[in-house]
Amino acid sequence: EVQLVESGGGLVQAGGSLRLSCTASGFTFDDYAIGWFRQAPGKEREGVSCISSNDGSTYYTDSVKGRFTISSDNAKNTVYLQMNSLKPEDTAIYYCTALSNGVVAGPHFFYYGMDYWGKGTLVTVSS
Repeated sequence: EVQLVESGGGLVQAGGSLRLSCTASGFTFDDYAIGWFRQAPGKEREGVSCISSNDGSTYYTDSVKGRFTISSDNAKNTVYLQMNSLKPEDTAIYYCTALSNGVVAGPHFFYYGMDYWGKGTLVTVSS
């Protein structure tokens, strides 16, 4: 069974940190690019960050650059999203996605039809 399972969400004060994990099973992790979307209440879903399996390239949307870091541990089939200096506007459900297309990381990643989605993990940042 193919699964993407997110973990690490929670409640944190503004300025704090969280590390999200996305653990994959049921498919060859190394062949996929992994990305994170988020959706805040009443807002459209937006692409946050992605990492390419091809060349290890990474991409961040402007609002999280310098604060978030994406990384991959292929031995554990896990991608991490380290989120520092969190702001209330980062409050959202964060979803992990996997794409089998061998893309280089960039904003275009988020316009592909994803192969797999996780169920999401809630991040709440209080002011």
